[in-house]
Amino acid sequence: MSIALPIAGARRGACPSLDAPMQTGDGLLARLRVAGGRLTPAALGKLASIAGSFGNGAIEITARGNLQVRGLRAAGAAPFARAVEAVVGIERGLVVETPPLAGSDPYEVLDPRPLARTIRDGSAALAPRLGPKVTVIVDGNGQLNLADLKTDIRLVATAGGFWTITAGRHYFGATAQPAQATLAVLSLLASHGPDARATDLDHIQLLAALGHLCTDAAAPLQPGTTPIGRLDLKTTGVVGLALPFGASPFRALVDLAAMAPRHGVTEFRLAPHHALLAIGADSRLIEELADSDFIIDPADPRRRISACIGSAGCGSGHIAARQIASRLAGIMDHHADLHVAGCAKGCAHPRRAALTLVGRPDGYGLVISGTAGDTPVTVLRADQLEIALGAAAQG
Repeated sequence: MSIALPIAGARRGACPSLDAPMQTGDGLLARLRVAGGRLTPAALGKLASIAGSFGNGAIEITARGNLQVRGLRAAGAAPFARAVEAVVGIERGLVVETPPLAGSDPYEVLDPRPLARTIRDGSAALAPRLGPKVTVIVDGNGQLNLADLKTDIRLVATAGGFWTITAGRHYFGATAQPAQATLAVLSLLASHGPDARATDLDHIQLLAALGHLCTDAAAPLQPGTTPIGRLDLKTTGVVGLALPFGASPFRALVDLAAMAPRHGVTEFRLAPHHALLAIGADSRLIEELADSDFIIDPADPRRRISACIGSAGCGSGHIAARQIASRLAGIMDHHADLHVAGCAKGCAHPRRAALTLVGRPDGYGLVISGTAGDTPVTVLRADQLEIALGAAAQG
């Protein structure tokens, strides 16, 4: 007899997982924290096939570089989870993120993985009292860094074996004891309960916990490189590609996994910005993908557009956000970024965007330099979108 998995709450702040998928408009959604974010081509192909068998055929890579499978049925969620874990390891507990090229990035100051493991292991006892979205970033400060990802605690490698630390909105300088400093902040968070985030912590509390561990220092992150296109590991080639608006039919990923070995690909790494890095790839991989729907050009206008699934898979969505985003991609100014939101929650892009189009019962709200929850400057009809957004993008 199959055992049904618990369903994650749909309230804001909850997170779907492999163990507790979340109900959405197109079935259950499971988020997979693949161990190390690393997949062999064979594993990617098997995961995509599993997603096609148990879900509705849609696979997503999130803005933070996690896999998501949509359209699962309640009865199939547990067999799906077993099938996934037969192919890849799944991380649980506190979310501790490192850049996708960690350990092999020739430009990183320090390999962040050992510190990340120490923090993950040291936080095991605290994890049950921490919220599911609490996140630690351990950044080796290389060519692909995580500077633009939101986090509760950020550690950045600097010279001399030191790590700078930021907790919530506050920067505390450099420390030679980054694991101890991080666990001190996590202990504070745990004492406030699972709804607390680092931005809720008082600066005086944080200073008391960290002041004796830190010294004044400034070590900004190096300018990051786009994860799309040809990258340099010095010893091997890397090709970065992205899923348009974070989503792909499972069959496209099955085909990608099948072609990978003949182009020298030994591994895929999940990356932020809905990206996938093909490690060891030769330049011919880009040529073969030229006619695919994958984004392989850093200048592709779809990279400047964020879009949720909208009404195609969310009960809150008023518009088919991704279809509209695809339709509007060609008119976007080179310097403008667009967020197409199915509703005012703005899940695909919580931050401000130059232009935001928000689905409403009465049309499409247009927000300029704001978020999906802000008051729109006007409400548009479907036939007004191209002209209005084209004009707004030009200022």
